[in-house]
Amino acid sequence: MDVIQDLEFRGLLYQVTDRDALVRRLTDGPITLYNGFDPTADSLTIGNLVVILLLRRFQLAGNHPIGVVGGGTGLIGDPSGKSSERQLNESEVVEAWTAKVRDQLARFLDFDVKSNPARIVNNYDWLSELGTVEFLRDIGKHFPVNYMLAKESVNSRLDAGISFTEFSYMILQSYDYLWLNRNMGCELQTGGSDQWGNITAGVDLIRRIRGRSVFGLTSPLVTNADGSKLGKTELGAIWLDDQLTTPYQFYQYWINTSDDDVIQYIKIFTFLSHSEIKELESEVQSSPWERVAQRTLAREATTLVHDKQAMNRAENISRALFYGKVSDLTAKEIEEGLHDVPTHIIEGDKKRKLVDLLAEAKISPSKRRAREDIVNGAISINDQRCSDLDRLVIPADRQQGQYIVIRRGKSKYHLVKWIV
Repeated sequence: MDVIQDLEFRGLLYQVTDRDALVRRLTDGPITLYNGFDPTADSLTIGNLVVILLLRRFQLAGNHPIGVVGGGTGLIGDPSGKSSERQLNESEVVEAWTAKVRDQLARFLDFDVKSNPARIVNNYDWLSELGTVEFLRDIGKHFPVNYMLAKESVNSRLDAGISFTEFSYMILQSYDYLWLNRNMGCELQTGGSDQWGNITAGVDLIRRIRGRSVFGLTSPLVTNADGSKLGKTELGAIWLDDQLTTPYQFYQYWINTSDDDVIQYIKIFTFLSHSEIKELESEVQSSPWERVAQRTLAREATTLVHDKQAMNRAENISRALFYGKVSDLTAKEIEEGLHDVPTHIIEGDKKRKLVDLLAEAKISPSKRRAREDIVNGAISINDQRCSDLDRLVIPADRQQGQYIVIRRGKSKYHLVKWIV
């Protein structure tokens, strides 16, 4: 099965400038393609992962992928999908984010394979050398204003207003494609469907200036079955950086995928074969309560973005918290698994009455309520239910000599950490 058929099976093919011609071109031999990633934060998200993995799928099919980090365009702002102007960041901030985005892309593309190694470039390297007069005379003249106004990314912003800065983004991205075509033989640009206007503008620019036919391809913007945005949670976005979203949080995001979404996400975020995916689809239909597909998705996606060790750690944390075996966790696993629960820091090594600690750490709203919680059996320390009002919390209670995990009720976890 060729790469285009695989993309169609996985629901990753949304728009193509000329599908038949692209298929013929791919039949003739490997193609060089690129996808751009503007550094708008210090990490990419799972939304970006859709097109990162699309580049990887093309590479696995023998093609030559280029990841373009938008160190230049990141200073400008892309109007696509935005209802207002992006805040312009200082060049030092964008430069730091550019380095982080470059490092993250390097985790997913193969730079060592001899036949078709991936490459990463920064568009600041050529955009910063482009003079204003040269830009207006040689590039800008190929962009009729009515042509640009007709593009959805610009047209949707006319009522709210759009600055010349963001209005020019389309021209700069088109110039990226032209530069890559001239200097690296690039013939295909990929992106999310919100980039369609920018991509087709680049295709047209190359045709006008070089008289060559090149291609554009987009993937749909992925949403949940209920229409909500992929990767948005109560805690914020799901990042690829493990300091912003821990591997455990990442794993939990996928394990909680609905039955309506899980097969779609397995197609997009894993490299399982078509036959393996169809088997999982049958599992969802016949025995959804087993959640085999969700566990598979969580394992595959976490291993892909982090590594096998991080995935195993996330599974271990998940089992321990679900089955009440906190004592099985290492210090690192306790911190990772309880990363987002209320944490109370204690300095010193003295003993504390449990009643006092519950009130001090605001686990119970008052000492009176703390006594009631203990008597009613609502408090557990490291999975052990406590009903003794005179219970002392002593150093021997601490996991790894540093932590105790207190649960109030069935699922309200609190972490107490000693600094001695």
